[in-house]
Amino acid sequence: MSQMWRVILLLLISLLCAPSSFERQFRKELPDLYKYLQEAPSHKVGWKDVIHWMWPLFAEEWGSWRSLDLKLSAFPFTDPVTGLPTFHERLPSPLLLKTAIALSDIRIFSSNMHYPGACITFCKEELLSDIQWLDDRYGFSKEIVECPGYWPSKVRVCGFWFPPRKWQFSCNDCAEISASGISGNLNKQNKLCSAHLGLQFFIKFPAKELPVFIGLSSVGSMGFLRNPRAFLRVLGTALDISGCRFILFSAGYKPLEEAIESYAKEASSCSEQTHWSNEGVSLFGGRLFCFCGSVPYNWLFPRCAAAVHHGGSGSTAAALQAGVPQVICPFMLDQFYWAERMFWLGVAPEPLRREHLVPDKDEDFYIKEAANMLVRALDYTQASEVKARALQISNKLSNEDGVSEAVRLIKEELRSCQ
Repeated sequence: MSQMWRVILLLLISLLCAPSSFERQFRKELPDLYKYLQEAPSHKVGWKDVIHWMWPLFAEEWGSWRSLDLKLSAFPFTDPVTGLPTFHERLPSPLLLKTAIALSDIRIFSSNMHYPGACITFCKEELLSDIQWLDDRYGFSKEIVECPGYWPSKVRVCGFWFPPRKWQFSCNDCAEISASGISGNLNKQNKLCSAHLGLQFFIKFPAKELPVFIGLSSVGSMGFLRNPRAFLRVLGTALDISGCRFILFSAGYKPLEEAIESYAKEASSCSEQTHWSNEGVSLFGGRLFCFCGSVPYNWLFPRCAAAVHHGGSGSTAAALQAGVPQVICPFMLDQFYWAERMFWLGVAPEPLRREHLVPDKDEDFYIKEAANMLVRALDYTQASEVKARALQISNKLSNEDGVSEAVRLIKEELRSCQ
């Protein structure tokens, strides 16, 4: 469990910037620890580590949790009995993260992105002693994330890391068609297999407006989507209010898929037209298409008017790359950062509150309130200045290749280790 939290903190909390008053307050309340960290040798955890990414650990909420639940000192790097500062060794990077990156991703990136000679095999001893720099490579863009001057000089921001399109299809036939398109037949690159014509037809359906993507990824499986039927009612009510069409990805969350199936059966019994296809069903008069498979966002998002999602870094990056406005409803961790950041960049409205997309109560008042908030947010995304800003950022990101840059830096470091 401690390894998992260390990975989460390294990857996610490092995106947040410490408040401007943090150092002054720290020095005032913990003068001995501040002095200790300032004087820490390079191989120990020091003040730069704290200000770079560890500062949230000194928040009051963390302190209460540490002392009351874990029976530790209220502040990290202090003895739980005496309260005096104690040095901690700086781990090169989490073993799990380092092993995964070095033994898998370098080989994967090099073989799939056509970097001859970059496929290098490491043993674990070499991994731990020589590759201590992998935790300083970040997979986001400088165009999006502010990189403050106090970050360590070894930090390298590569640009967003997007996996190859072929990996992102749940259907092997669709993946093969897309791959053949990339290799030559551009017409095939834009098509899906015959089993998924329902999704393709819905996207191309002769309508005035492009569809809106809605996907919450693993939010359901993590316990945040407690009432899938209420969620579907919000979408149906939003469709009644607006002229939109929605594409909903169920992300394999069974309770949501069961609610969709229940809705479809009820609609059929009421003679409302429903169209079943393999892995998809249309609801609410054919204006909501529910899809339980997966297709690459860089294939789907350019065919959408906007993307409604949970604020995961991958979904956010894909929408930025595609140049589509976003509506973000964050639930945990870095999702709140990305939601606020998209608002400040001008490509999304203010973040939706959780109850304004996935209310727990299946009652008319809460459903209508949530639907009105969703429609209001979608109206914001269709403003000309928001769409123009999304395209502007997309154009800037088109000049970046995060994977190529990461591989280049890794190869450069490897050569310097020889």
